[in-house]
Amino acid sequence: MATLAILFCPGLVRGQHIDHPVPYFAFSKGLSITAPDSAFCLNFRFRMQNRVGLQTDAWTADALDEARYEAYVRRLRLRLDGFILDPRFNYIVQLSFSRSDMDWENTRYPNVIRDAMFFYRPTKRLQFGLGQGKLPGNRQRIVSSGDMQMPDRSLFNSVFQIDRDFGLNVYYNNKVLNQPISIRLCISSGNGRNIEITDALSYSTRVEWYPLGAFTNGGDYFEGDLEREARPKVSVATAFSYNINAIRTGGSIGKDLYEGRDIRSLFIDALFKHRGWALAGEFALRNTLAGTSPVTFSPQDTAKIMPSLVYQGYGYNLDGSYVFLNKNSIVLRYSHIEPSSAIQDYLKPTSYWGLGWSRYLKGHRLKWQTELGQTLLSPGTSSTTTSWIWRFQIEAGI
Repeated sequence: MATLAILFCPGLVRGQHIDHPVPYFAFSKGLSITAPDSAFCLNFRFRMQNRVGLQTDAWTADALDEARYEAYVRRLRLRLDGFILDPRFNYIVQLSFSRSDMDWENTRYPNVIRDAMFFYRPTKRLQFGLGQGKLPGNRQRIVSSGDMQMPDRSLFNSVFQIDRDFGLNVYYNNKVLNQPISIRLCISSGNGRNIEITDALSYSTRVEWYPLGAFTNGGDYFEGDLEREARPKVSVATAFSYNINAIRTGGSIGKDLYEGRDIRSLFIDALFKHRGWALAGEFALRNTLAGTSPVTFSPQDTAKIMPSLVYQGYGYNLDGSYVFLNKNSIVLRYSHIEPSSAIQDYLKPTSYWGLGWSRYLKGHRLKWQTELGQTLLSPGTSSTTTSWIWRFQIEAGI
């Protein structure tokens, strides 16, 4: 360590004798600093996603002339994690700095804090967490946006995700008949990120089962089979969320409702990986409490033409991908969302298909990705309309 100090700060150590311990540095996942007395550990990581793209109603020369372009920093995040005093006391802090990553459209203010969670792990199998973080919802949402195999998550996820909230979390891992299971329970405020006062309350849970054993290096929590699992691996999971008196269209995310609603969301998903192949499927069903309409209106909207509503209905997403030995990857995606009859006057069934390609230079930490896809509104009917989207993105981080 004295040699490192001479290399980085030669002017400070010239002619001096170092007789005190110095912190320990590690570089396996980001930059880690551990105090000499092991009283704390701090791991520092950042990542950014720089994106260009376009959206058009067709794929013709005339339509391309009228395309809507995008060129911006999709995500810029700083993450700090480690322990304080004892390895049983852990923390995670994650901050976002790009406008598109601050929920600005819905909240109208810079929502910088994404995660701020303190954990206590009394045993290897049990952990408690208090603070703000991801809720135990659908698989694609709990996978980090930095570990995706396309530039962004699916249409399905944008409608049915339950995102983040402040609450008390319980994590439990064990084995049943030598098959790993994972259970997570959460009681949270119900209204999402950085809301100080709430009349809502949310209960959510997720259970995961691994009938063929655990994935290599946590491979169930990143997309694409970068580990090229030597043996088939499967994860099957279900999750449920009950948000009481929610005041946002998605419970803990979305625009404000004009009246509170009780929202129930059910998720079922499965994942398979083997020798570079990965198949993932998700299904969601959402409704409001029986006898209440998912549609709310402003008291000033006497004509009732500008509602704010809960997306009541169902949807599903299917992803299939293959990672070649040279770390190139192709992925095919299909999503569909189907609103219930109660909201079909305002929203129509929508489908999306997309083809993606990724080049992994250092796993998910340094990669570039592109996606070409088509959205179909009211698919299969005489009123079907389409729009095309193309994106290219570079992700870089430590």
